[in-house]
Amino acid sequence: MGAALTITRTDCTAAELRALAAKGCDGAQVRRLLALASVLDGALRTEAAEQSGMDRQTLRDWVHRYNAFGVDGLKSRRSPGRSPTLSDAQMAELKALVLSGPDPVKNGVVRWRCLDLRAEVARRFSVEVHESTIGKWLRQFGLTRLQPRPFHPKQDLAAQEDFKKKALPSW
Repeated sequence: MGAALTITRTDCTAAELRALAAKGCDGAQVRRLLALASVLDGALRTEAAEQSGMDRQTLRDWVHRYNAFGVDGLKSRRSPGRSPTLSDAQMAELKALVLSGPDPVKNGVVRWRCLDLRAEVARRFSVEVHESTIGKWLRQFGLTRLQPRPFHPKQDLAAQEDFKKKALPSW
């Protein structure tokens, strides 16, 4: 059996910790609050930890965190995640590139595909990403991977209209 834990912070009583637990949304924080309420009621570390489904050493760590930071110290902390591959300026440049469309002579394509954009990102920013990442970025820009059918840069619109007039039967 472990020794009784000492909670030095006197902000909340055991009943107040239970009331906070009843209002809480974070399940892990609720469990921690209930364990601390048991400790404040005089339960031993082993008993309070078993009731809350944690190890007694873990409970000890949470008591120290509560003593240092209060109820907010019992919240689950989220990791910030992976840092973005491209900076905001680079993302803005990529969006402008997609919206302006490719130059057939310079880029060698008549429309952007994810594969082509992937190569362009690697060339411009020296960053290798997967094609699905390019698709995710396009969705973040509010764009879609679907593209309209490309048109030939040297097409003659007047000749097309003349053809349409001659090709349609006159009923």
